[in-house]
Amino acid sequence: MSTSPDIGSEYITYSRRRLLQEYFPRIRQCLNQLSEEDVWWRPNEDSNSIGNLMLHLCGNVRQWLVHGIGGEQDARNRQTEFDERGPIPKNELLNKMKETLHSADEALKKFDSAKLLEMKHIQLYHLTYLDAISHVVEHFAQHTAQITYITKLRKGGAVDFFGTYFPDRESSSIP
Repeated sequence: MSTSPDIGSEYITYSRRRLLQEYFPRIRQCLNQLSEEDVWWRPNEDSNSIGNLMLHLCGNVRQWLVHGIGGEQDARNRQTEFDERGPIPKNELLNKMKETLHSADEALKKFDSAKLLEMKHIQLYHLTYLDAISHVVEHFAQHTAQITYITKLRKGGAVDFFGTYFPDRESSSIP
């Protein structure tokens, strides 16, 4: 009998780590450098603020992982994530994201990786659980990069992720 981990379990661990130990700390680091006004700044009415992106990420993670993987009720109203003009305080946004990621992490911890190739209907899509989890991790990464870019625009320089942040590869807890 092999003692090596299966690829499905490793993928779930990888996905949890990316969300909890890499992307969330980067977003938190950005918000720590910004004023409340900066969090809701937008270059024009057709663009999103960091606050909108955070609400959108919470809605997406809840719909795709907490509901889609974990089976909880789907109560998302996607348009409200973009309509909000704030200011919702940045600490409230961070707490909402942290709670959302805790719920998603619980859903992923309980998920049977042997079901990764089974089909599921989420939002408007019929796809595998693997696709659903991949969608969330990729989506979160893209918006984390946008939040980083907006932070650089507002602060006029680099965001120091590595001076204060080193991911612990053995843990999947939210720092």
